Amino acid sequence: MVLRALLFLCLAVASIASAHAETGYDLWLRYQPVEAEWHKRYDPVAAQLVVQGSGETIDAAAGELRRGLKGLLGHKPVTSDSVAVDGTIVVGTPAGSPIVAGLNLPLAGLGREGYLIRSLMIGGKRATVIAANGDAGLLYGVFRLLREMQLRRAIDRLDLADAPKLQVRVLNHWDNLTRHVERGYAGLSLWDWQTLPRYKDPRYADYARANASIGINGAVINNVNANALILTPEWLAKVKTLADAFRPWGVKLYLTARFSAPIEIGGLKTADPLDPAVQAWWKAKVDEIYTYVPDFGGFLIKANSEGQPGPQDYHRSHAEGANMFADALKPHGGIVMWRAFVYSAENTEDRAKQAYSEFVPLDGTFRDNVLIQTKNGAIDFQPREPFHPMFGAMPKTPLMMEFQVTKEYLGFATHLAYLGTMWEEALKADTYRPARGNSVAKVIETPVDTGAVTGMAGVANIGNDVNWTGSQFNQANWYAYGRLAWNPDDTAEAIARDWAAMTWGDDPATVDTIVAMMMESHEAVVDYMTPLGLAHQMATGHHYGPGPWVSDLARPEWNPTYYARADANGIGFDRTRTGTDAVSQYAPELAKQFADPKKVPEKFLLWFQHLPWDTKIKSSGRTLWDELVIHYDRGVDEVREMQARWATLEGKVDKQRYAEVKNFLEIQLDEALWWRNASIAYFQSISKRPLPEGHPAPPHDLDWYEAIKTPYAPGQGQ
Repeated sequence: MVLRALLFLCLAVASIASAHAETGYDLWLRYQPVEAEWHKRYDPVAAQLVVQGSGETIDAAAGELRRGLKGLLGHKPVTSDSVAVDGTIVVGTPAGSPIVAGLNLPLAGLGREGYLIRSLMIGGKRATVIAANGDAGLLYGVFRLLREMQLRRAIDRLDLADAPKLQVRVLNHWDNLTRHVERGYAGLSLWDWQTLPRYKDPRYADYARANASIGINGAVINNVNANALILTPEWLAKVKTLADAFRPWGVKLYLTARFSAPIEIGGLKTADPLDPAVQAWWKAKVDEIYTYVPDFGGFLIKANSEGQPGPQDYHRSHAEGANMFADALKPHGGIVMWRAFVYSAENTEDRAKQAYSEFVPLDGTFRDNVLIQTKNGAIDFQPREPFHPMFGAMPKTPLMMEFQVTKEYLGFATHLAYLGTMWEEALKADTYRPARGNSVAKVIETPVDTGAVTGMAGVANIGNDVNWTGSQFNQANWYAYGRLAWNPDDTAEAIARDWAAMTWGDDPATVDTIVAMMMESHEAVVDYMTPLGLAHQMATGHHYGPGPWVSDLARPEWNPTYYARADANGIGFDRTRTGTDAVSQYAPELAKQFADPKKVPEKFLLWFQHLPWDTKIKSSGRTLWDELVIHYDRGVDEVREMQARWATLEGKVDKQRYAEVKNFLEIQLDEALWWRNASIAYFQSISKRPLPEGHPAPPHDLDWYEAIKTPYAPGQGQ
């Protein structure tokens, strides 16, 4: 009997522990109870809550504040309609709150989404006011106050004012109507089309809430390789349900439109953007969409790229195609995000040059509600690329940055690769084109004309996994993207520090350890995958694992050998005047630097230069061959260092998430070694040079690595 009772007790305890185990579902919004010291500081500031105004977004803001304070303090503040006691939090806009209107706060420069949080006296009582011009601003202000509390910062003398530097801050979901996610490694699509529109999964609102917490205000819900069916009434009814779930959290819904939809679902014989019947069809279709989604944001378009239909099929320009959509959307306030990711099998020009060649001559010809969505680099979301030369080269056209949050080329979900550092590198790059500010960040922040639209897009890494992103540390990239979309001048380290504290706990030593791992992680991946400016060395199709030897694909620019160009003499892609002259697409100061092997940054060396294997590397004095091998080994060692750092946190973070990260780092080490060994085996077979002293030979010959097949790697097929 005693044994049975003890067994029952153990099972009960285990069940309780399991019920409270952390899965990562709560993301950075865990709202863990504060310590006694902070209770003393926070309780007097959050004794009462006054929310004035009405609407679903204000309700969401008030609900979030109550939820956050309940989690942090263990109790909800008393609700009132007046400032009756010390420690009142007031939430409202001048239009909806007589209290806020009477304070005459400096809100004019904050726009509709900015906010002000200020500690002041109201009627002789100490109060904290969250004020904004619009309801979305109040929501963002609430999340900011809760962030300050999660980070254990003082809130009794606040004077914060903040507003987004970009207007359009969207996630692009590459989700198909089958629920397969292209380049997605976190399970199926979050959108369960089978149960829509009848069933509104609570996760849709949770998703929108998470976006709102970091300032993301839009979601493109379907793949850039679009299916025209999404525009039919049956599917628009499903789309409406998602839009309704997003709306309280200030998240607008956008759709990717297939250029050939007038033919596929409209019964027309052409999709020519200058054909009046086609223009009328799109106008009617846009009008129809707005009957389902009154605040519809607009279209994202991928055209004449990788086989997708577009205006060039009819000998029309990108501008003529984009402007057709823009004219249909303009009366409703909608926008067009037209992707600049274009390259053609028929075009023999260096792939890195093609987007610039097609778009820069069109500068100034796009409608004012068109944004040209441009990837951070000119190839395709590689582990490292120099910034895209289009930034700064189109002063009359709004360009929006496109980052890839999902790690298509950076180890998928399993490798720890914090992308904040990569994105900061791109945003802070100097374009040497001062029309709208030299840095890439200033180019995208500064409107081409007063009131012109600005924006940033991120290819989402979100699926239906319980932790949303396929791994705990992938959440940091979602978080960092939102923070940088709000403020492209923010820093990767500050963002990482905030995320780590809110996600893993506020112990300073734990935060320091996690931030150190994050800040070295991207460089580690670059080192063991594509060091010194190499690019696109991934295996065929799914981009999983190394394939530097691949040379038999249908299009030259799909082959890794196209990019490395390794031969008996050397390695690298000559983009100087003696090669493709891609350097000329940059400002003269940069072109001169990139064209000089002694001046080009070593991280971009082989991107711009084809150099002999025995070239002396300026920073080390070693040969190029030795330096390449040393970088591969350095990447592997950096993963081992991350493992060692993480091991010090056993017992300091919850067991479930600790074990997951530990196991994923083991996977990362295995695959880093695979990358290192396969790459060295291949390049050594060409260079014919010995490995530098102290660097072991790969354990297998090249044939062994070439024989590895991964037909069922994540992201492969439907």
